[in-house]
Order: sequence, then structure tokens, then C-alpha cells
Amino acid sequence: MEFLRSSRRILESSGCAIALIFLLFIHGAHSFYLPGVAPQDFEKGDELKVKVNKLTSIKTQLPYSYYSLPFCRPSKIVDSTENLGEVLRGDRIENAPYSFKMREAQMCNILGRVTLDAKTAKAFKEKIDDEYRVNMILDNLPLVVPIERVDQGSPSVVYQLGYHVGLKGQYEGSKEQKFFMHNHLAFTVRYHRDIQTDAARIVGFEVKPYSVKHEYEGEWSEKTRLTTCDPHTKRLVVSSATPQEIIFTYDVDFQESEVKWASRWDTYLLMSDNQIHWFSIVNSLMIVLFLSGMVAMIMLRTLYRDISRYNELETQEEAQEETGWKLVHGDVFRLPTNSDLLCVYVGTGVQCLGMVFVTMIFAMLGFLSPSNRGGLMTAMLLLWVFMGLFAGYASSRLYKMFKGTEWKRIAFRTAFLFPAVVSAIFFVLNALIWGQKSSGAVPFGTMFALIFLWFGISVPLVFVGGYIGFKKPAADDPVKTNKIPRQIPEQAWYMNPVFSILIGGILPFGAVFIELFFILTSIWLNQFYYIFGFLFLVFVILIVTCAEITVVLCYFQLCSEDYLWWWRSYLTSGSSALYLFLYATFYFFTKLQITKLVSAMLYFGYMLIASYAFFVLTGTIGFYACLWFTRLIYSSVKID
Repeated sequence: MEFLRSSRRILESSGCAIALIFLLFIHGAHSFYLPGVAPQDFEKGDELKVKVNKLTSIKTQLPYSYYSLPFCRPSKIVDSTENLGEVLRGDRIENAPYSFKMREAQMCNILGRVTLDAKTAKAFKEKIDDEYRVNMILDNLPLVVPIERVDQGSPSVVYQLGYHVGLKGQYEGSKEQKFFMHNHLAFTVRYHRDIQTDAARIVGFEVKPYSVKHEYEGEWSEKTRLTTCDPHTKRLVVSSATPQEIIFTYDVDFQESEVKWASRWDTYLLMSDNQIHWFSIVNSLMIVLFLSGMVAMIMLRTLYRDISRYNELETQEEAQEETGWKLVHGDVFRLPTNSDLLCVYVGTGVQCLGMVFVTMIFAMLGFLSPSNRGGLMTAMLLLWVFMGLFAGYASSRLYKMFKGTEWKRIAFRTAFLFPAVVSAIFFVLNALIWGQKSSGAVPFGTMFALIFLWFGISVPLVFVGGYIGFKKPAADDPVKTNKIPRQIPEQAWYMNPVFSILIGGILPFGAVFIELFFILTSIWLNQFYYIFGFLFLVFVILIVTCAEITVVLCYFQLCSEDYLWWWRSYLTSGSSALYLFLYATFYFFTKLQITKLVSAMLYFGYMLIASYAFFVLTGTIGFYACLWFTRLIYSSVKID
């Protein structure tokens, strides 16, 4: 009975605990900024190295290398891609032919001339038609295009990552659609100057692109002067359709800023409407907390009454007429069907849970900030590999509880089942990307590194964890299992396994679906996501919700004398993954502009992988909650 009193006290204080967690993570909602590089000071006249990144499009989701189009090139192209995450994201960071000098404005620098043939002109038109953007980097800051808008009567500036390769338009009075190249770039570099040393740090990198039909006199040479490069005329679009000869030019302007180096990323991280975001998260959080509290209180009151009644019956002759969940005490810990597979999935879920938890801790502390490109994906991949130790331990512990003896077989299946499914989908998607000649295709060297991480580190760690887990003594069941299984009575329609499993996934999905919208937007609409404090809070609520809804439905199932709870507890909370995939489908048709078949296959392929991982994660949470619950209640009643 003591556990019920303790649980009640915990619940009564849960409001204070949740409030404390909320205050802690509100403070860290935008996370700390611990960038991956130290600040760099520039003296007047110092050379600034501009780098180009991939071409991106939210219409195709297929990144391409900057030099896949016939832009002007430096004498030697150097790849600066730094980590595994950048390669997997499709980043191809290379040097650019632009020449900047710190705090020295430049006007109409000629970058070069490109002569187009039918093939290259078609390539440019295709990229313009698909709304591709050019991404650049200066001092680890991405290039943005400032766009003025009127918000509630007052003007404000929003920033978009990268500038469009070109645009489509029509001349006044003409219905013919023309393609215009953005061949003139007006860069603005913002810097914060130290008054004492006069050194400066870069705090902003902006551009305004223009389409200009440059003209010159005489023959083209390196010293040719353009007659069209005048500050009063260069901003006018005087080009017709994409000409056969394109001259690329650029301006550089330097503007002093009050923004300090430590706050320079604030502009990028506040690109979305935060008021709507915060209100939605808090609103969802309060609803889920209220429902979870109500469910938990009902469960404690009901269980308290049940256990009191059962223990009183033991002292009377009415003990022979047992009813409810106590009636199946001789079958509740009977070995489930496909118990080996359940052990494998539980171990995989522990691996996912550990990876997500540690990743969020590092992200909240700022170690995975946007300045560290590819850091988040690299961290998740490496953590997944090293969490194989816990996967092997959890699966072998459960396997031994099921009286299993061949722990190596379980460890082998744990090490290969989930990664093999994900790898198969990934290889198919990578083949599709290769077919499109996109930079998003994982090269052979990176593929070899991934295979090494799997076979060379993850698999051995799973076996080590399995060995350690199997050596520990198995947990004894609180009640003995009868030799002959009890017949399960006919169930009411609402206790049908499929129905109860589908119902069980609604509440966990409700805890995350608003945050899911922002995550999908950051992934597929090329925006930054950095509110890891809120995400961690939502993750905690997800864990609580998965545990509570599974325990409630498990209790109802046992009360109806159905003792087959093992797999149902896993599938109940795991079914939230089905709603996640359905929501991703809804998001695809309502928010994205993807029209190409390959791009759609990529989207649904990656969302299938995400949903599968979400299934094993939430399913494992529900399973362990139900296992703890059943062991607790059956050890709290007196059974002959």
C-alpha cells in the first residue's frame, strides 16, 4: 500500500516539479550560444575569404554543388567540407572567386564572363524554374537576403537564406515569359569595431541580387570597363531573356553595426514568428499536462480501491470469487509470442531513447548550434553507434527474464534488424539522388565510413552490452505462472486490440504535433531550428504521456481478463508513429510545393525512417511503463 501513498504524494507535487522544469527550460528555450569557432578579428585591408555552399530548392529538395552551374570559377577549387554531418546534408563548401578587403568598399568588380551554349542555358533555366538559391558563407555566417515587410503597420526586415539563381518575369505589355539571371550581387558586410584596437569582427553578411545586361565597348579583355556599371542604372533590369553572354559583377559595402559578435546569430534564429510558436507550444503543453494529471489521478484512486478490496477479500470466504485484474495473476507473466523480436525492439528503443536524450542535452548547452554546420547530424550518428552498448544490455536482460539462453542470437538481431531496415531505405534513396546527379548523394568514402561505424563499433558494443546484461541475474516474477493458460473471455468492442492500440497513440502524438510542424519546416523549408529547450520539455511530456496512456489501457485490458499485454503495451504508444507519418503526409500536400516524383519519394522515404525510429522510441517507453506497472500491482496483493 505504501507505493500508492508515495505515488499520490509525487502526483500532488508534480505541478511544482513541472513548473520548475518549465522555468528552467524557458530560460534555455533558445539555448546558449557556444559556437564551434573562436571569434576572428580583422584589421582594415585584411583579406576576407568567401566560400560557396550548395544550391538548394524547397521545390525539389535536391541540393547541387555551386559549380554544377557554369558560374565563374577560381583558378583552383578547394573543398572545405569539414564533417560527416555536412556530407550527409549535401553541403559542398568550396572557395569562391570573390575578393573582399576588410572595410574597403568596392564598386562594380568584374568577376568574369560566361558564354552560354544551349546546354548551359538550359541548365540555368531549369534551376531558375525550380527556384534554386545560392548559399554562401563568410566567417562562418551564411549569406542572407533582407526583405522588408509591413508587420502590424510598422516596417520590419526578415531574412531569407541565400539568393535566387534568377527569376522569371514578363515585360510590361508582353505575355511572353522571360528568364533573368542574377548576375550582379550587391554585398553588405556588417562589422562590430573595437574602439580601443580598431579591429573588427564580422556580424552580418547580406546581399541584394540584380539582373543587369552589361555592355562594354571594343573587344573583351581583363581590363575592359563596363558602360552599364553605374550606381544609377545598374539596379534596373534591362535584360531580355537570358543572353548568350553573361558578365558577372559584384559590389561590396561595409557597414558598422552595434550588434556584438556573440549575438550575431540572433538575426538568423529569429526568422520565424516566435509569438505564435511560443503560444502554440505552451498551449499544447498545458493541455497535455492537464490530461496526464487527470489520467494519473484516476488511476491511483482506482488502484488504491482495488488493492484494498482484494487484500480484504483474502481474509474472507469471498476470496474464492476473484474478479478483475487479480484473476489473471497466473497468466500475466506468461511468455509472449515472438518474445525474441520483442527483446530486439525494446533494445533498439533504448538505443534511440539514449541517443535523443543525450543529443538534446548537448543541443541545449549550445554545442550543436547552427554555427557548427552538420554538428547535429554528426552527434546523433555517433551517439547512436555508442548507445549500442545499452541496446545490447536492455535486450539481453529482457531475454533472460523470458528464460532465454542464446544471448548471442538476440545481440546479433539487435545489432542488425533496425539498422538494416534503415540502411535499405537509405541506399534506395541515395541511388535516386545519384540518378539526379545531386550533391546530396553520399559519396563512396562516406558510405564506407558509415559501414565502419556500424560493423566496427556499433555491433561489437551491442555484443558487449548483451554479454554484461546476460551475466546479471534475471528479475523474478512477483507471481507464479500457471502451466495451463487461461482462456480469455470475449472482449467488448472497445477493448479490441486494434481499436485500443490506435486510440493509445493519439495522446502521445498530441503532445508533439505542434512542435513537429516547426521541425518539418526547418528541415524541408530550409530554416534554422534552435529552440531545443522547448523541444526537450516536449520530449519529457512525450515520455510521461506515453507511459501514462499505456498504463491506463493496460489496466483496462487486465481488468477485462485479457493477459496478453506484452506486445500491446509496445504497440499502444508506438502507434503514435502512424499519426506522425499521416501528419507528414498532410504537411506534404498542404505546405510543400514538391512536384517531382523523385523529390516526393525522398520526402516520404526519409519520413518513413523518422516514423520507424519514433515507433521504436515511443513503443519502448510504453513497454517499460507497463512492465513496471504490472510488476508493481501484482507484488502489492496477497496471492495464495
